[in-house]
Amino acid sequence: MSTLTYPSFSPYITVHNAEEAIAFYQKAFGAKERFRLTDASSGKIGHAELDLQDSLLMLSDENPAWNKSPQTLGGTPVKFSLMVENADAAIAKAVTAGATPLMPAGDQFYGFRSGSVRDPFGHEWMLQHEIEKVSPEEMQKRWDAMLGKCPSAK
Repeated sequence: MSTLTYPSFSPYITVHNAEEAIAFYQKAFGAKERFRLTDASSGKIGHAELDLQDSLLMLSDENPAWNKSPQTLGGTPVKFSLMVENADAAIAKAVTAGATPLMPAGDQFYGFRSGSVRDPFGHEWMLQHEIEKVSPEEMQKRWDAMLGKCPSAK
């Protein structure tokens, strides 16, 4: 029986060079490594677990037999949302660690200050903090108003 505890939902990502990815997530987001399982013959990481604030991020090196990274796939349809103390500072820290900025931090209609980066392994991260409490009804009104100003949304 495992001595580790697990949340009910945890993302599991695939990367090129899991060792570098672990180092990046530690530097950029303050992740703490729980453990890793390494293939002795290739040196590749078959499974690793990182505590990321109150969540868990699992990852492994790409293995064509069962998984592919965003680099192999040419992008990712998935974005991770990470709540932080200060979105501007978190984005700057991630960029310093090697991330590519995608969207600068800005105040959003849903009550968060949010921006995004792409990590060096092709995964996209929204880094955000709450600036105001917004009800779902008010969010819908703001969404409708925003779409009304956006010609490409019609």
